[in-house]
Amino acid sequence: MASTTYSISDLAKEFDLTTRAIRFYEDMGLLQPQREGPGGRSRVYTTRDRTRLKLTLRAKRLGLSLTEAREIIDTYDSPRDTGPQLTKFLAVLAQHRKQLEEQMADLQANLEEVKVHEKEARALLSKTSKKAK
Repeated sequence: MASTTYSISDLAKEFDLTTRAIRFYEDMGLLQPQREGPGGRSRVYTTRDRTRLKLTLRAKRLGLSLTEAREIIDTYDSPRDTGPQLTKFLAVLAQHRKQLEEQMADLQANLEEVKVHEKEARALLSKTSKKAK
């Protein structure tokens, strides 16, 4: 039974990506298409490549770097013991959660500062308006 293959345009259309983005993921080592045709110009992607692309996009949505995504996805190519895979995934997620929490704390502090300045500006504007009358 022949395995399913995909062209670069098939994957681009399915995942709403540009072919350039897919070539970039290939350059990053996330995808490894076979080459066919004259001079090996045509890329042929396997079901494995399609799954790796899907996992890459999921990792991006989580805010992981492509390097982190590749490290996690590469563990799925190792023997089917999910323990090390899950341990690695949890470690990366914990680090990412910590970064997001720090960013959120910074944003919260920034928001509070903006509120203070707004309150001060409104008070000054109120005084200015009363003096003008």
